[in-house]
Amino acid sequence: MYRILQLNPQLMPFEGDIDLRMACYHGTKGRLLSDGGTLNDFANGADFFGIHHVDGGWIYREWAPSAYQLYLTGDFNGWNQTQYPLKRVGNGNWELYLEGDDALWDGCKVKTIVDANLQRTEHIPLYARRVVQDSQTYQWCAEVVDDKKVFQWTDQDFKPGKGLYIYEAHVGMAQEEGKVGTYRDFAKYTLPRIKKAGYNTVQLMAIMEHPYYGSFGYQVSNFFAASSWFGKPEDLKYLVNTAHKMGIRVLLDVVHSHAVKNTAEGINMFDGTTWQFFHDGAKGDHPAWDTKCFNYGKDEVIHFLLSNLKFWMTEYHFDGFRFDGVTSMLYHDHGLGSDFDDNHKYFSMNTHVEAITYLQLATELIHQVNPDSICIAEDMSGMPGMCLPIQDGGIGFDYRLGMGLPDMWIRTVKERKDEFWDIQQMWGNMCLRRPGEDTVAYVESHDQALVGDKTMIFRLADAAMYTDMRKDCHNMVIDRAIALHKMIRLFTLAGGGEAYLNFMGNEFGHPEWIDFPREGNGWSFHYCRRQWHLLDDPELKYQWLGDFDRDMIALAKRKDLFAQRMADLEYISGEFQTIAFYRKGLIFAFNFSPSRSQTSVLIPVPNNADYTVEFSTDDWKYGGNGLVYHMTYPVKEFDGRYFIELYLPARTAIVLKEGRIRKGKK
Repeated sequence: MYRILQLNPQLMPFEGDIDLRMACYHGTKGRLLSDGGTLNDFANGADFFGIHHVDGGWIYREWAPSAYQLYLTGDFNGWNQTQYPLKRVGNGNWELYLEGDDALWDGCKVKTIVDANLQRTEHIPLYARRVVQDSQTYQWCAEVVDDKKVFQWTDQDFKPGKGLYIYEAHVGMAQEEGKVGTYRDFAKYTLPRIKKAGYNTVQLMAIMEHPYYGSFGYQVSNFFAASSWFGKPEDLKYLVNTAHKMGIRVLLDVVHSHAVKNTAEGINMFDGTTWQFFHDGAKGDHPAWDTKCFNYGKDEVIHFLLSNLKFWMTEYHFDGFRFDGVTSMLYHDHGLGSDFDDNHKYFSMNTHVEAITYLQLATELIHQVNPDSICIAEDMSGMPGMCLPIQDGGIGFDYRLGMGLPDMWIRTVKERKDEFWDIQQMWGNMCLRRPGEDTVAYVESHDQALVGDKTMIFRLADAAMYTDMRKDCHNMVIDRAIALHKMIRLFTLAGGGEAYLNFMGNEFGHPEWIDFPREGNGWSFHYCRRQWHLLDDPELKYQWLGDFDRDMIALAKRKDLFAQRMADLEYISGEFQTIAFYRKGLIFAFNFSPSRSQTSVLIPVPNNADYTVEFSTDDWKYGGNGLVYHMTYPVKEFDGRYFIELYLPARTAIVLKEGRIRKGKK
């Protein structure tokens, strides 16, 4: 019996389904690795296919099983479409050798001409490492990357620190000017901010090439190309190398859930068929995203996608991935309209077992390439076993995103008056985690900041942010917003998971939404940038929020907070909207009531030790009222249990550090 069933006995009726999944995994792996090798040995497509500079010349290889003929054209031959045909070499593979080191060159523009279906069409090579758009014609083509030019990495001794504190970021919008930022800009200006804020991991979005900037990178066209929107491949390597020098791991937001329909810019119909990479017919079309869906049951597709993961780790030294759109992969209906309120929905004809197998192979490969790597799944369905080891019947991810937490906060802030916030329901959401599986807790990601939605600070403060964010301006709306912004973040970090995520700028309450340049806004960059000057201005209240977030992260890292998987609830009062819980030597106490301060609250504590106020949302330096003093509370004993007596002002949270334990635990 697999361990997933021991952790989740309610899944016992589905033991046969789990056995079937594992049989599919073992069968597929055995078929792919018939010679007894490893996935790391198997996933080398980027080393074989594509354009490579070899001794005495250049070699170009493609996989296009249904094509009649392939040609390479470009700057090197005056764009003659048929001068250089590729030779069929078996198994659907094609090859062309160009003699001479100068036959191609770094930056040489090329395209692949495909003769199929009685017509010739232009395409981007499948393994192209750089793809650019012509400024005059707006057409996309590949640029040759000379792989004999070696980047000088200096991160050989990089070791990631304890805990996972993720700063989700978009390179293009990371700067303040009305333009697309670059990899070099990010390394020079944004990485130091991330380091100063205390985050030890940056998750980069929109790195895989995408033809439409406003897609946020989620409609990938070229899977091996670092997006030219932000610079050249060596610039991205410089960014990652710089992050590693700062002790920051770098995760790639990877999109293997779908691909653009585009044929000239993307991989669709490269060999004249849709079924080269995707399902044919309606099954191959995503009804909500208007994109193409991969056929995860096809060995060549698995090889392409696994090779893609290994490429980003070896070529660019990424430390792992956040997999986008996992829910869409897991179910034939892509999880659209499903509420997943019954375990049968995880084990049914709707479940895409081949996609689960692919994800198992992907997580196994990633950990083979780098045992310290991180795999995060964006799955809103709550699939059991997502973050359990494969040998336990799981899928092998390290973390899942706690996607229910931002939804809970939005509902709470949007639908309930402050005096009716349900502290017990809020705590229940914090604890709603699969046993044995780690969760990334967060209040808001980029999803909650996009146009059409609102950031948390904007939901709390709304229009008052435009007029009353100076420190010398007193406004009750802003006071409430700042107090709750701090409390919500502390509550989520301390109680909601085993890792924490923040989207770029939200830590200091970045105003307004994200809206990429588009026809509807006059192609404006006004809402597609980060207004860092707001944080840097000592006269503005954004600085209070930024300082609070920095010190909150520092406290959690100092205490290695996530080493204790779940917090221990010590006290909760629905009537008074008050809660206290213990985690890793810290007592977290919250009073969410908008008006009722609590005096002489007896909070149970686990040990006979003095407890000292280490951190408070009410500190003057964070825009508070200074009602909570940094003092030590002695333990009182009643009926063999230990208590401390606290004063908890309204809309305030405090964190107490546990001193030396004098005797016994309760």
